[in-house]
Parts: sequence; C-alpha cells; structure tokens
Amino acid sequence: MILIVDDTPENLISLKKVLERHNFEVDTASSGEEALRKVLKTAYVLIILDVQMPGMDGFEVAEAIAGYSKAKETAIIFLSAANTELNFITKGYSSGGLDYITKPVDINILLLKVKTFYRIYEQSRKLIEIQKTLLEEIETRKRAERKKDEFISIASHELKTPLTSVKGYVQLLERSVDKGDIPTVKKHLVKAQLQLDKLNDLIADLLDISKIESGKLKFNKKYFNLNVLLDSIIEIIHQSNPEFKITKTGHVPEEIFADEMRIEQVVVNFLTNAIKYAPGTNEVHLTVKAEDARVTVAVRDFGIGIQPEQQKSVFDKFYRVEETSIHFQGLGIGLYISAEIIERHGGTVGVNSTLGEGSEFYFNIPVISITETD
Repeated sequence: MILIVDDTPENLISLKKVLERHNFEVDTASSGEEALRKVLKTAYVLIILDVQMPGMDGFEVAEAIAGYSKAKETAIIFLSAANTELNFITKGYSSGGLDYITKPVDINILLLKVKTFYRIYEQSRKLIEIQKTLLEEIETRKRAERKKDEFISIASHELKTPLTSVKGYVQLLERSVDKGDIPTVKKHLVKAQLQLDKLNDLIADLLDISKIESGKLKFNKKYFNLNVLLDSIIEIIHQSNPEFKITKTGHVPEEIFADEMRIEQVVVNFLTNAIKYAPGTNEVHLTVKAEDARVTVAVRDFGIGIQPEQQKSVFDKFYRVEETSIHFQGLGIGLYISAEIIERHGGTVGVNSTLGEGSEFYFNIPVISITETD
C-alpha cells in the first residue's frame, strides 16, 4: 500500500486517482501528525511525502518514521514545489528519503519511480523469504544431524547390550557344561536366546530404516483374515508376557488385501510398546473395526501417557520421548517404521494420550490396499 501525505486536498485527490488507475492501493494523510498515526497502525510499501506542511514538515515526519523499527524499510519519496537547491535536496536524503521529486509533478516520472520501488520491494521480500527458508533448512539439517548422531550412539549402545549378555551367558554355559549341570545349561541357553532375539529385532529395524531411506521397502500383498492374525499375535505376545491380559474387541467381517507380515509388524510394535510403557499395569485393550471400506486397529494401554506437545512427534524418525528414553530401551524407530508401512498401504496412524492415564495408538487402512507402489 502507498501512503500519500500532503496538506493540499486537490494534490491528494489527483495523485490518489492516478495511482489507483494503475492498480495501486492508496491511503492518504493531510498532515504529518496524521501520517505518523497511520504508519503506527499500517505497513506501507511506499510513502509519497510533501516537504512543506504546517506543523511537522516532511523532513521531521521522515526522521520520526526512520526511528520506528517496523517502518525502517519503508521507501519515502519527497515532493516539494518550493526549493530545489542542492542542500535542500541533501537534507531530504539525510532524513530518510530515497528519492526527490519537484512540483509540478510529472506523472509519468512519478509512476516510473513508484513501479521501480514496488519492484525492488517485491524482490527484497522474495530474498527475505528465500533467506528465511534457507535458515530454516539449515536448522532442520542441523537438528537431523543431531538426531542422527544421537541415534548412532543409542544404536551402538542397544546393539552392544545383548551382545555383551550373550557373551556372558556363553561363558557361563562353558562352566556349566564342564560341570555337567544340564538344568543350568538349559536356563542359560534360554536367556542367551532371548538376547539373540533382541539383537535380531534391532538389526531388522535398522535394515527396515535403510530400505525406507533407499525406497526399497518391499510389500507382498494378498488377501488374509485379519481376525486370525490378531488372535495369533495376542497369543504370542501373551506367552512372553503372561502377566498381561490382552483383551480384543471387534471383528472384521471380510478378508483384507494387504501385506500380512508388515501389518503384523505394526500390531506387534503397538502391543509391545503398550506393555513396555505401562509398568505396574497388567491390561491392554486391542480394538478392531471395519467401516466404510476401511479397517481400524487400536491398542490402548493404561501406562505413563505422553505429553500433548510430544504426541505430534512420536512417529518421527529417531524420536524418543526424553523422560522415557532414560528408563526404557529402544532405538526410537519402531513407530516411524510402522507409520511408513501404514502410509504405504494408503492409511494413517495416530495417537490419543493423557499423561498418567495411558495411550491409544491406532492405524486405519483400506480393506483393499492398492495405493502402494514399489
């Protein structure tokens, strides 16, 4: 918007009409004081300012505007009919003006200058936007690098833990074998197998991350019974966590078309997280329903819950809630992988959580998923 400041009404009207005919948005002020009030409320691209006005003259207005931080970048063109001496023009520039036009105004010259200032303004704005985008990109990359470094540190620790345990159990096995203590040998073998299973799961997650990053995460879609799959998962999870009661409600009346192994991977991730992050509880609810050619599966725990501001980030790569990362092991990539799997099925994932009362993680996919392409 352009602000024209002149104490002569006919000058205001004529200049306003000319500029509006050329599609410029124009505002007017009949005194320096009124101009300052308007500048405080409105951002202007350009101010056309008459020098000789009663009260505050144009130079004083320009100096006052220059002292206002939000208007420092506003261009000012001075208009004067009285004095074209060099020292007078110099004062105009030193007061904050970027150009000087004498009266009577040559409209063609004024229009040329106005268009030039608008073009400079647009270019400046675009440069600022580009600079802002670049700074945001730099900051995003810095955060990603920090997350990556943190992840490498966590991954090293998480991989080393089961390896160290397996090494310890192998040493214990050697001693027990030498003594012929078969019951103890079996006990150590079971514990070593559990640690190897953990190691296998960690490596599988790392491989999935690599496949996602390279676009090589493959899917084998077919028709299968989701109800049977969920019952099987619950049975397996219950065997390793007998103290937990997993209650399933709902039923899908038809087979779905999806990657059975990958859907199992997501449900297992949701259930193991529900148990892992709900210490002191012994109940998990799994709900499944079909509606409008889509299937929803939700897993509800009664554990520690998640802060509202953290809920939007739980599916991000390498994200781990700071409070829980101290107490619970994990790479922080299971939910990210789950989200990628569901999105590649044309679905969505989400979480509802109340701090101290538990969380519900859910996904929603089409009964027939044909959106994913390899």
